Amino acid sequence: MKALGVSSRSLVDALPLLGALSVVVVLLVMPLLVVFTEALHEGLGEYFLALREPDALAALRLTLTVAAIAVPLNLVFGVAAAWAITKFEFPGRQLLISLIDLPLAVSPVIAGLIYVLLYGAHGWFGPWLAERDIQIIFAVPGIVLATVFVTFPYVAHELIPLMQAQGREAEEVAMSLGASPWRSFFTVTLPNIRFALLYGVLLCNARAMGEFGAVSVVSGHIRGETNTLPLHVEILYNEYNFVAAFAVASLLALLALITLALKSWLEWRHGDALASGSVR
Repeated sequence: MKALGVSSRSLVDALPLLGALSVVVVLLVMPLLVVFTEALHEGLGEYFLALREPDALAALRLTLTVAAIAVPLNLVFGVAAAWAITKFEFPGRQLLISLIDLPLAVSPVIAGLIYVLLYGAHGWFGPWLAERDIQIIFAVPGIVLATVFVTFPYVAHELIPLMQAQGREAEEVAMSLGASPWRSFFTVTLPNIRFALLYGVLLCNARAMGEFGAVSVVSGHIRGETNTLPLHVEILYNEYNFVAAFAVASLLALLALITLALKSWLEWRHGDALASGSVR
């Protein structure tokens, strides 16, 4: 009876784990397997042919270009916002915190529509931009703006809790010893937040490369010019070119898996330090 009780308890304890694993398999593992299976359905030759297609290469270049612009901008904004919020008291501090959360509350499609209403041909600034031959909507600048909007909370969200936990004492000591605010930031603050900063950059980059809703509204879906990888996948799938669609989708999945691997490595290597704010 005792052995039976232990066995029953072990089974009950294992149920949450089994449930979690089942959800992961059904919602994550199986879709990934389907993507790669369908991408390789007609062999490696067709797979690489789809990836070498000019429109696919153009979409890849645009995706990487937009990420290369949006991520550094959000890195600078995230660090500046986290520094201001955690190290200083000023009017509008709570408003700034709320604005950082705004992209998480607004649908990406609405975000894209806002930029169309501002910079489109019939938008608030559209006529002024048209007179100067400046095109933002249905061009790369609009895609960058939309991507920056939907991704800018990620770096700040990683830094603010850590910097709040660290407090202001170290910077105050450095400045009391004669260090300027900039020197205090680069010699004291930055070394303590470098892994959280990298973690936030990884998340920001993953979202930037995979963003669909906001970019779809402002891009114009011009093949070879304003289509990012997610938009190119949609076009190929709507054209019933399933092998090419899944091949391009697998490229996005590989980029996501690389980001996940780096994220997991950071959590494993520096998780305790990030949690305690003691990374040096």
